[in-house]
Amino acid sequence: MKSYSVQEINEVLNGVIFGNTLQSITAPEQLEVASDSEISFIGNKKYEKLWSSSKACVAVVNEDISIEPGENRAFIKVKNADLAMSQVLELFAKPMPEFYIDIHPTAVIDRTAVIGVGTKIGAGCYVGPNVKIGENTIIYPNATILDESTIGKNTVIWSGTVVRERCHIGNDCIIHPNATIGADGFGFRPCPEKGLVKIPQIGNVIIGNGVEIGANTCVDRGKFSSTVLGDGCKIDNLVQIGHNSKLGRFCIMAGNSGLAGSVTLGDGVIIGGSASIKDHTTIGSGAIVGAGSGVTGDIPAGKTMLGYPAVEARDALKQWAILKRLVNESKK
Repeated sequence: MKSYSVQEINEVLNGVIFGNTLQSITAPEQLEVASDSEISFIGNKKYEKLWSSSKACVAVVNEDISIEPGENRAFIKVKNADLAMSQVLELFAKPMPEFYIDIHPTAVIDRTAVIGVGTKIGAGCYVGPNVKIGENTIIYPNATILDESTIGKNTVIWSGTVVRERCHIGNDCIIHPNATIGADGFGFRPCPEKGLVKIPQIGNVIIGNGVEIGANTCVDRGKFSSTVLGDGCKIDNLVQIGHNSKLGRFCIMAGNSGLAGSVTLGDGVIIGGSASIKDHTTIGSGAIVGAGSGVTGDIPAGKTMLGYPAVEARDALKQWAILKRLVNESKK
């Protein structure tokens, strides 16, 4: 079991220690359930009230903390407790699942595939013709990489992932279990003779560097050209990204949200959980779409939108306040 003193942890965080404890720190934990050998975090002043009842011996806190740590307890003051938390979690992280052989004998790898030095491929994987995989990439058991796809270096592909033909994934990416990259876009047209006719989806998916895609998420291939995810995008579990959508850099999409076809996101757009975005919509850089919102039209850069249909946040709050007042008046 890993353990650290408060001083050793602060060597990583470069904060300022207030108070002191001789207790060895064995794990991070949330305030409410932490034991006296665990470290916790106070990233918002509203959680300061929980410190007195918590058993944690150390907390990483923001510099504006207004309470004292108490006897045999310590705070590590930092500029951003949330960012510091990620460093502490890395200290205690368990190692990734191990490979005892780089290429498992049950993996099926086409003779034309090019596999980079140091890359590991697990049991039951399939790597198709003319696939190229960069150096030091890890492909966990039972993943499928189909014809002419490419995967960069230092990328992790978890079990059950399917990368369809001619799709491209950059360096330093993480694709979580059972994600599907490059399935057909949802394209059908009414036909008097046949009912519904499937529109062929002949494009692909291009994923930039440093992208993370959650479990069971689907990124559909383009109908004509490419569905594109820019560098640094972070996509949660159970997200749908429709065909020919274009995401800028460092976009965030939370769980159960979805983009219909041909949606364009600028850089740094945030889409809240269960939000839905209409097809052929453009959302400007830095815009935020609140959880559960429904976007039916373009959004300018930097705007925050709420509601269904989504409107500017301040207008949505006014509408909700009026509705609440009307409901209360009707009860009188």
